[in-house]
Parts: sequence; structure tokens; C-alpha cells
Amino acid sequence: MSRTSGTTPDSRTALRVCPLCEATCGLTLTIEGTRVTGARGDREDVFSKGFICPKGASFGAADGDPDRLRTPLVRTDGELREATWEEAFDAIAAGLGPVVEQHGPHALGVVLGNPNVHTMAGALYPTVLLTALRTHSVFTASTLDQMPKHVSSGLLYGDANAIPVPDLDHTDHLLLIGANPLESNGSLCTAPDFPGKLKALRARGGTLTVIDPRTTRTAKLADRHVTVRPGTDALLLAAMTYVLFEEKLVDLGDLAPHVQDVEELATAVRDFTPEAASEACDVDADTIRALARELAAAPTAAVYGRIGSCTVPHGTLASWLVDVLNILTGNLDRPGGALFPQAATDKTPRPAGPGRGFALGRWHSRVSRHPEAKGELPLAALAEEIDTATPEGSPVRALIAIAGNPVLSAPDGNRLDKALDSLDFMVSVDPYLNETARHADVVLPPPPPSQSAHHDFAFNTLAVRNQVRYNRPAVPLEPGRMAETEILARLVLAATGMHGADPSAVDAMVIDSTLGKAVQDPHGPVHERDPKELATRLTGENGPERRLDMMLRLGPYGEGFGARPDGLSLEKLLAHPHGIDLGPLRPRLPQPLKTRSGKIELLPAPIADDLPRLRAALRERPAAIVLVGRRHLRSNNSWMHNVPALTGGTNRCTLHIHPEDAARLGLADGAAVRVKGAGGEVVAPAEVTDAVRRGVVSLPHGWGHDRPGTRMSHAALDPGVNVNQLLDGSLLDPLSGTAVLNGVPVELAACP
Repeated sequence: MSRTSGTTPDSRTALRVCPLCEATCGLTLTIEGTRVTGARGDREDVFSKGFICPKGASFGAADGDPDRLRTPLVRTDGELREATWEEAFDAIAAGLGPVVEQHGPHALGVVLGNPNVHTMAGALYPTVLLTALRTHSVFTASTLDQMPKHVSSGLLYGDANAIPVPDLDHTDHLLLIGANPLESNGSLCTAPDFPGKLKALRARGGTLTVIDPRTTRTAKLADRHVTVRPGTDALLLAAMTYVLFEEKLVDLGDLAPHVQDVEELATAVRDFTPEAASEACDVDADTIRALARELAAAPTAAVYGRIGSCTVPHGTLASWLVDVLNILTGNLDRPGGALFPQAATDKTPRPAGPGRGFALGRWHSRVSRHPEAKGELPLAALAEEIDTATPEGSPVRALIAIAGNPVLSAPDGNRLDKALDSLDFMVSVDPYLNETARHADVVLPPPPPSQSAHHDFAFNTLAVRNQVRYNRPAVPLEPGRMAETEILARLVLAATGMHGADPSAVDAMVIDSTLGKAVQDPHGPVHERDPKELATRLTGENGPERRLDMMLRLGPYGEGFGARPDGLSLEKLLAHPHGIDLGPLRPRLPQPLKTRSGKIELLPAPIADDLPRLRAALRERPAAIVLVGRRHLRSNNSWMHNVPALTGGTNRCTLHIHPEDAARLGLADGAAVRVKGAGGEVVAPAEVTDAVRRGVVSLPHGWGHDRPGTRMSHAALDPGVNVNQLLDGSLLDPLSGTAVLNGVPVELAACP
């Protein structure tokens, strides 16, 4: 920390990686006393190099929001009242224990929201909690977002977290499908200044192709914008795959020794001709052929798909086909193509060879028998798992929600609202009393981000350049607050029958277990060493820092507890406050492969079994009007609508509708429109715009802040409507359990 020009004599600066989206930009915070009064881009940050977006610039406003809870809340006589931390954890132990004792571990559900991957605590402790609880009733935001990518990666590579990302800085041809990084700042592709990287691609003579039913800010940059019919992404990609085989454009290059089932794939896609897919996708066959030819002809190329291609009926197939196209053109694991990042806290790389593979459906949900994926059940099924009795198994009777707001983010929030009210006991870890937390019996509020340490465990595994950064808290923990890491450690203890133990025991247990396994690994840097002696060498001010130090030392760039003296450790990282650059992405195959064959399994059985459903979609007749979501640069789901600086302007909850559809339905700009779906109806103001294609309307995700009992005063002034109330939760991608949020049929009517 230091004084800089432009600050007052009583102010100072501190470095902080922004936790408000996936771009992970470095910030320089201005702090007066204990209050963050400004934020600008850190020009010396090794990754973001000074880039900042409106969310990062508003860090201080988000950090100091007066509606943030400062003390725990405990329900007494039906009312949530302020309580001490001791009272809160006593209540949790007393409320959760009897449920598990009487009804078994699966009667206790856990919901993990998106913000967990933006904090150190959210990365370090929920896994420990789930392991200890042994519950199958696990629900996360992944099944409203990226689970199809995890499933397709698991099936292709044997590891659900082995997700290749486009080499944005070096590619010659980038094809985006269902992605709008100029608004989202990137997702499953951590890239500060994504807009600048796209402009640099164009400047060096590269080609940008965008496939999206909306004319987004990203689409306006494109050399070619294809306005595909929503929900048909997999058909379009399958037809492109067909063209590669038909025109003999397949060229695996260096991938050839690592790939199996190529001929089987050629047979599997033979029905997906451009002519067959054209009508369903509303993209002419010549354009489909051109897309495939341009991809194959480019010196290097990368296909990247995101939420618009995930949250559709064939989301896993679309995610699989994104990688299939990269593989068939030889662009996987190749500079300028799509490569596997390697984070500093990844496990020690092991020699290449067959692994355990990836399995789906190891258990099923109790009511609708949805198969688990990556240890999770569909969040869309949470309400029925609470409110529906079956002959076998107990309903979910208690719930722990950590940084999640499924009443707004999951389908049919009204049903879930009622279901949460019927629980025997509920715990919410959340800084706000929001639409979900208001049902809790105990609310545990984490401190604002300025008072927390920060390292991006998840996003560094998806970064377009290998690097590592760590920040200690920018300001001291406010009196009466508790660190989020301690909150979650104490929650682990209270929920698992160890209430009252020292929270440091959780970190010590993880360290002992990890080092115990590490010394047994003949390929690791600490084989046959004494784990107790290794533990004494860990540095850090607390348990979370010691765990980070351990992961850095054991990781792919680590010093290995002396085995590689020039490698990483926490001490070395702290000496580089702007981060350490670990270099560009590099080819890594076959090391990341964990399939049973030790190869990329191009046509895994679950994928092959789902292709008949995609073939049937070739003959489906489209609905007259379908709904898609949209992102705003100044929002991240439902998080930031309580920050005045991040609302208003273009960040509004309006229904985008094409002028011709508006004229046909008699809808004027600004007029109230009733939108009806299978799950209910909402009324929103029309915004007539040619930014959407005909037959498509768009509402943003994360709004609907009009329920009683919340404490989000600014959000309530302009609550918007909950787009997910239009869904009844029955439409899911069957392989991943992901809710269908895009391409959903709706009916429109002008309000009187």
C-alpha cells in the first residue's frame, strides 16, 4: 500500500483483484480510513494491465452498500432479529442436527450460488462441507449456466473441469456462438479486456464470426453475424461438422494420436446436412457451408460457445460440438486454437495415461428421477424435492444456501418461494436479505470484499494466460464482523456435529489429508517425505493462507517444499503484489486426459444416445415467438441491482421486441406487455428494437426485486420482473440437468 498523487493526505491505496465478474481485473483502490472511495485499473497488473469496466469502477459503492448486513440474523418468534455469532451457530447446530438424525443425510439440501467462485472462502470450504455431509441433495447455479460444458468435457476428456479456452491473443479466426463478451466480460474464458482482444484480432487481420439471434455489441464487431433461431445451436454446429466430413476438410494434425471414434462420428452426423438443418436454424445452407469452410481454412481458429448455447434443449450436444469442431480442424491444444490452461493451484501434473473417466447418473433425484451430473442435481428440481412426497426417501427438510438466490435465478420462483417457507430449517450465507435469504432461520453475512483476502482458484483454471495473483484484505475486518473463511469453517463444524470446535481445525484437517496423500504419490515432488514436517514449513497468517501456500508449493509451478527452489510459494507471491506472469497457454495433451482409454473419446455413449433427440429437432416446427435472456455490462445476475451506480441507463428490465413483431401485435415502444409462459406471466415495458430478430423477444436475467421481507432498498425502487417465472422447470437438457432458459415459447399481449 502507498500514497499516490490524486489522493488526500489521509488516504492510501491498495491492490485488489476485482471479484465482480469473471474477467478478474486488477484494481487500485483508494481508501480513506476504512472506506473505499475510488477504484481504477492497476496498470502494473500482470494480467489486466489497467483495464477496468463499470463494475470494477463501482467497487467502492458495492463494497460500502448500506443495505449489506453487518450482524447475523436469527429467527425468533417468526421474525428475523440481529444476534451474536455465537447465537447464530448455536441455532444452526440445534436446527440441522435433528433433521439429519431423523430423516437421513439427503434430507439436508445445499444450494451453492454463482458468487462462490468469486471468493476464496467459496472455493475452499463448500467442498469440505459437502464431503462431510454426504448428501445427494446438492444444487448449484451450474445447472442454470455452464453444466453442459462440464458434462461434455467430462465425456470427451475424462475430466469435467478440463475446459479448453480460446487463445484470444494469437488466433486468426474466432467463432463465437451464444456468447456476448462485450457485455459479460467473458465466461468460462477469463480474459480482462475481452473487447480489446477482439479488436486486436480484427486489427491483425483475423476474422470474427458471431452466431447469435440478437445484434449484440459483440455481434456489431463481427465480420460475419449469423442470426440463428434460438435453441438450434447444436443443429447448426452438427451441420458444420457434417460439412467437414463431406468436403474432406477434417485435419487432426498433431491431435491424431490422441483421438478415437473419428469414423464413428462421421456416421453419427450423416443426417445433419446443411440443407436438413437450414429450415430449423433459419440459416441458409450456403451460409452453414461457408462457416465450416472458413473455420477449416483459417491458419488457426477457435470455436467458443457460452450461455446462449448451454441453456437450450440440446446444451450438452452444443457444448460437445464446439470442441468437436476444434478437434476436427486440428485446433484443439494448439497455439491460436483452444488450449487447456494450467493454474498455479492445480494438482501436481501426473504422467499421461488412462484415468477413471467420467460418469453420469450415479444417483437420481427423488421425484422426477433426474440423473446427477458432476455430483449435482438440477436446481430447477429443488422446489419439487422440498414440496413433493414420494414412497421412497424423505423430502428435503432443511437447506443451506451459500451465496445463492434461486428464487430469482431458478425456474418458477413462486413455487420455490412457497417451498422454502415450508422447510423445517434454513441457513443462508449472504450479505443481503434478498428474495431467498428472507426465508432463512439464520442468515450469516460475510464482510464486504475489501475486508477479505482474494485469490481466484476457479477462474485461473479458465484464464487465457497463465498467471497468479493474491491480495490480502485491503482494509481491516470491521469490529463485529467475521471473515467469510471463518464463517464457512464454523458452518462446516455446526452442520456436521462438531459445533464448538476451533474453526482452525477445518483447515488443519484439509492440510493433513492433502499432504498425507501427496507423500504417497510416486510422481509428486514430496514422495515419501514426512507430512507433519511439511506442514510445519507452511507459511501464512491463517489457515486459508496456509492452504493456499500448500497448493502453490505442490502445484505445477510450485517449489515442491524445496524440490524446485525457483518455484512458487505464498512468500514468493506476496513479494509480487501485481502478480506473477506464468506465460502463454501451451499445448498439454495428452496429460489432461483422464478417460478410460487415455484418449479423446470423440463419440461417448451418452452423446451418441442423445443424438436421436437432436435428429428429431430437424423436423420440429418453431413457435411463433420465443424468449431469450440477455446480459448487461453493469449487472451480474441478481447481485448488483442495489448499487445505484450500476442501474439505470441501458441497464433496464425491458422486453426487446422486433419492430415487425411489435407492429403485428399492436405494441408501442414503452407500452406494457403481458408475457406468458408455462410457469406464469409477467408484465414488462416493451423496447422496440431491431437488436433482436423477428420472432424473438428478450428479457434480462436476475430481476424481480418486489417480494416483501427483503432489505434491498435501491433494487426495490425499480424491481423489474423475474424472467424465470415464465418457466415451470420442466424443460431441461437431459444430459446435464440444465434448465432451458433460451428459446422458450411465450405468448405476448398488450396490456389495457
